[in-house]
Amino acid sequence: MRKNIAIVGIIVALILILDQCLKIWVKTTFDNEPINLLGEWFRMVYVENPGMAFGTTFGGGIWGKLALSLFRIAAIVGLAYYWMKQSKAGAKLEFLIVIGLIFAGALGNLIDSMFYDYIFVYEPCYSYNLHEGSGIWSDCGTFWGKVETRQTGFLFGNVVDMFQFNVYWPSWVPWLGGKAIFPAVWNIADFSISSGVILILFRQKHYFAKESENKDQA
Repeated sequence: MRKNIAIVGIIVALILILDQCLKIWVKTTFDNEPINLLGEWFRMVYVENPGMAFGTTFGGGIWGKLALSLFRIAAIVGLAYYWMKQSKAGAKLEFLIVIGLIFAGALGNLIDSMFYDYIFVYEPCYSYNLHEGSGIWSDCGTFWGKVETRQTGFLFGNVVDMFQFNVYWPSWVPWLGGKAIFPAVWNIADFSISSGVILILFRQKHYFAKESENKDQA
């Protein structure tokens, strides 16, 4: 069990370090000009979003954001408990690593929401901080005028995203022609969560083999 804890702990730590270092680098040095990584189809851009993985939202307004952050905390606590339970039960190391991937991704994005408003200077006039209906007003000069901006503070920070597939459907495809195939901008934490979920979906028979055998015998 100690060996499994060490292995998964190292993987989680590496994901968190890489995720946070990249987010901090993007947030402190990046401008509005995309950087092509693999030709023009895969690039880096700078985006902040108040939602879940790949910019998915969880309700709106202050209470929606707070509910999302509390949901992340509950998910992280639940994953940690489930991981320990599975580890004690002798679960396969691969499955424990997969749980660790989801845990690391959820924690990586939660760190943004918890602390980034304290670490970095808040710019209320940036487009990703505008939030109509918030009731919090800021004067953004002659171009924007007075605008409503988002709530700030603990659990209210935006999540920093940076990777994007710049690929579009051919024009001849019905209904989808000319539209982006996968328009979401994502980060390492999102990729970690998605990798874990996909592995569980495709490898569930391997991970839960004992449970399946017991059901068949019953």
